[in-house]
Amino acid sequence: MMKSKNGSNKIKSIDAFQVFDSRGNPTLEAEVFLENGISGRAIVPSGASTGQFEKLELRDGEVKRFRGKSVFRAIENVQNIIAPAMKGLKVDEQESLDQLMCRLDGTANKQHLGANAILGVSMAIARANANDQGIPLFESLTGGEGSLLPLPEIQIIGGGAHSGGRIDIQDFMIICTSAQTYSDCLEMTFNVYHTCGELLASKGLLSGLADEGGYWPNFEKNEDVFDILLASIEKAGYLPGKDIHLSLDIAASELYKSGRYHLQLEDRSLSPEEFYQLIAGWCRAYPIISIEDPFEESDTDNWNRITTEFGHAVQIVGDDLFTTDIERVQSGYNHQLANSVLIKLNQIGTVSETLACIRQTQEYGWSPIVSARSGETEDAFIAHLAVASNAGQLKVGSFARSERMVKWNEVIRIERELGSAGNFVGVKTFPFHR
Repeated sequence: MMKSKNGSNKIKSIDAFQVFDSRGNPTLEAEVFLENGISGRAIVPSGASTGQFEKLELRDGEVKRFRGKSVFRAIENVQNIIAPAMKGLKVDEQESLDQLMCRLDGTANKQHLGANAILGVSMAIARANANDQGIPLFESLTGGEGSLLPLPEIQIIGGGAHSGGRIDIQDFMIICTSAQTYSDCLEMTFNVYHTCGELLASKGLLSGLADEGGYWPNFEKNEDVFDILLASIEKAGYLPGKDIHLSLDIAASELYKSGRYHLQLEDRSLSPEEFYQLIAGWCRAYPIISIEDPFEESDTDNWNRITTEFGHAVQIVGDDLFTTDIERVQSGYNHQLANSVLIKLNQIGTVSETLACIRQTQEYGWSPIVSARSGETEDAFIAHLAVASNAGQLKVGSFARSERMVKWNEVIRIERELGSAGNFVGVKTFPFHR
């Protein structure tokens, strides 16, 4: 959209609507209108595996309407509280507008207005500002500082809360460590993804697609997935541990209950020490270069232990541990609990707080990974966020389903738009390559 030459870039009005995410659940779309006729809209995603420290996603809880999942209260908060307070304010002051919404809410976890209400407006403000300036979102978000194309982290096989618990581990992913360009990553992933699907089908192990587009498997043991994944990489023509490495999201908080880790598929209950030995054994036995949420967020001894033992060669990623909260990241850094932070907009609830968390992560020499949620939408905001912030990594799910592909495709468009100004460093974004 071209910048308007007439009128003001002040906010004229804000509205919100109920739309639906990739699981068919209600979510909130916000739209910001400026006095000069420019507008911007955004849709809020939703997670299935959520950390206890995430900001509150406000839902109505009325069982007779959308099984309690409608977001009409959040919409009313946008229309009746946020919109009047924002009217007449300049759209190019993202941080101050985000802070205003946080003050209007007045709670630590955004439970009054709802993090979904606040985030929807925050994202829409960013879009309206980009449209008003007539520049891409990735350029306006950080004043043109972003030029780094992200290394994709792409799910091949889904489990945990994303596949009805059919396997215990939430994500089995690949990272194309030999790729020289962003486009190389997509081609290599395409080959492995479809090869894996063919192998699973030929062995009668394929039940469909999980929430994020990875294959919904039918295994007897969690370790069986490694064999199929490594075979898929090799059959596609690549060397595991050289061309392509593995990445896991354990989502350990989903497995943790009453002080023990429970693997439902194998009917096993493990102590924290036993679970550590299991995870450490996988890191030694397989070409794993990144592992996310290997332990429940309160199991800090094991977080520190795995970072100490493997952090020189493996990216140790905190998701539920940090929930995109800068204070939790600071504490994690002080106690050496990880070396990477998963970044999710709706965990913290505003664009400016998300950018601040990314900057803090980078200042520590850790790697930020901009991430989607399992309940995603057609909104490609995070593709722009990854490039704008020079995060270096992007995780949006698998290589199927349009709510996933729209993010990968948007980076292709950004790559074209940046041209020679864009750059890709791949695995060199990892903390142990610095």
